[in-house]
Amino acid sequence: MKTGLQICAQLENLQEIQPEGEDFRWYLKLTCCNCGEETQDYVYCSLGENHPAPHGRSSASLVLKCKLCKRENSLDILADSVASYTLEDAGRFKTIVIFDCRGVTPVDFSPRVGWEAKGLESGTIFSEVDLKEREWFDYDEKAGQSVSITELKHQFISVK
Repeated sequence: MKTGLQICAQLENLQEIQPEGEDFRWYLKLTCCNCGEETQDYVYCSLGENHPAPHGRSSASLVLKCKLCKRENSLDILADSVASYTLEDAGRFKTIVIFDCRGVTPVDFSPRVGWEAKGLESGTIFSEVDLKEREWFDYDEKAGQSVSITELKHQFISVK
């Protein structure tokens, strides 16, 4: 089953935000499709990590065993699905990554650190943007104006 992670936010004086690099960590809470057990803590996966996958698949971004039913499940990030969220998308949900889920379903997302934002007028790159609080504020020296990401929300959708 493929699941898309969508975000919605307000961008002030920013062209776009996006996950920074292949080592960007996607923090998720997952539910086992077999028994319904949810991971107690957030687990993370990244494009840069590959683990031998169960059931004959070559590899996956995350492989974990359910604590309750002991079933081995996996989740893989579809590399070509990772997208930026732009000023034109502001206020609307947009899919920024798709996960190929085998035996698990994502139920929550924690944005945390590792985002990159680009200034609207100056093109200034802001690295290591921390969205743990679901908002971020800074100042663009080149443009002489404040920049921000606010009202960050997320949802999951089924993808065919």
